[in-house]
Amino acid sequence: MRELEIETIATPIGDVVVVCDSGAAAYIDFADNTVRRERLLAQRYGAHALVSGAAARGLGAMVARYFAGELGALDAMPVTLGGTEFQRRVWLALRGIAAGSTSSYGALAARLGLPGAARAVGLANSLNPISLALPCHRVVGADGSLTGYAGGLERKRWLLRHEGALAGEAVQLWS
Repeated sequence: MRELEIETIATPIGDVVVVCDSGAAAYIDFADNTVRRERLLAQRYGAHALVSGAAARGLGAMVARYFAGELGALDAMPVTLGGTEFQRRVWLALRGIAAGSTSSYGALAARLGLPGAARAVGLANSLNPISLALPCHRVVGADGSLTGYAGGLERKRWLLRHEGALAGEAVQLWS
């Protein structure tokens, strides 16, 4: 059975869970998404146990700094990814969307050299196991509207406001 380190961080929009594998983030999401967490970790690791550990606490401190206003605190967080080659490409491309900016699914697909793959990018985005550090909340609809987010649209709205990308409901698209 694989042992993975876990840490829970209190944030203004709910507790965030960081799961760490060999010093790198393998999963980050809101603590109330336990079904999603167990499904994604089981798909990648099979049988696993979550234990408290120093590496997870270190990554958790990065999450706390982000919520305290240090918006770049997660930019260099080490990550370890499962998924398909395509999913990994999409997830890593999310890091190219800077805090304070957003991108549409179509623009992200075009940046990956796959201009017709907006729906596939959207599906991969929905399976991102490392939210916040791989900022899937920065992806919005082609018209700038807020679209799905595993943590819920209210949290997505809060995160975009926290980063300065949302004033009222007007989202500035980055292409």
